[in-house]
Amino acid sequence: MPKIRPLVHTTDGMAATDGAGVRMRRMIGTQPLPMVDPFLMLDHFHSDNPGDYIAGFPAHPHRGFETVTYMVAGKMRHKDNKGHEGVIEPGGVQWMTAAGGIIHSEMPEQDDGLMSGFQLWINLPRAEKMKPASYQEFDPSEIPVDARPETGATARIVAGKTSRGVEGPVTKVTTQPFFAEVTLESGGIFEENLPAEHSAILAVFAGSVLLPVTGQEAPGPVAQGELGILGEGDTTRIEAGPDGASLLLIAGKQLREPVAKGGPFVMNTEGEVRQAMTDYQMGRF
Repeated sequence: MPKIRPLVHTTDGMAATDGAGVRMRRMIGTQPLPMVDPFLMLDHFHSDNPGDYIAGFPAHPHRGFETVTYMVAGKMRHKDNKGHEGVIEPGGVQWMTAAGGIIHSEMPEQDDGLMSGFQLWINLPRAEKMKPASYQEFDPSEIPVDARPETGATARIVAGKTSRGVEGPVTKVTTQPFFAEVTLESGGIFEENLPAEHSAILAVFAGSVLLPVTGQEAPGPVAQGELGILGEGDTTRIEAGPDGASLLLIAGKQLREPVAKGGPFVMNTEGEVRQAMTDYQMGRF
């Protein structure tokens, strides 16, 4: 019998600014919720006020992890010191493996209108923290859709493979992630198998959803703007509220390794973080 993952925690995160003053909600990477292995940080930026986002994220370094930028509305131009450049559009993704070191920028490709999306940081295992940097980028048209009209659900699969055989284009990631944008009609249901050794989270950006809660007959809600953390199990079952829902469902294999953070550097020891700072200052990225 499948074991349905229960909802174990919800949070609406904390107000934060990053880059050159971009306003956002930090869902993971706060003092109350420092990480959900292997996820180090999750930011949700959403504003139609250009003053909240127009300054963007000028050139800055990363080492030791991956960044995933997924756009819901608006456009973001990215550029790095390895010669990569492109524009992330709504429904598009940039999956950057910073690994041994990269310097990149992400700047709004618009002067007004709604800018909405997410940035996720995923840890890398010790053995891969210093490998060469790389990235995968896919336009909205390259993201396959798993349509389930019989249950009122549609899922755009960025990474991982669904039980119906729909597989996302992002590959060769050690944490074996599942990353999908799920859209549900009123009362719609999305059910999917996720490996038991994976952590699983969902971020609701429209409407609301209901999930089972251990020891409780009534399901627990996750509202718009909230993050839900799921407990142990091998199957996820999400039911939409009366207004339907749009959300990101994300899972990844736990690394269970020591984590040392120093701003844009995430290593296994404090000494490695200090070395990353030195390498960046000496122009070795």
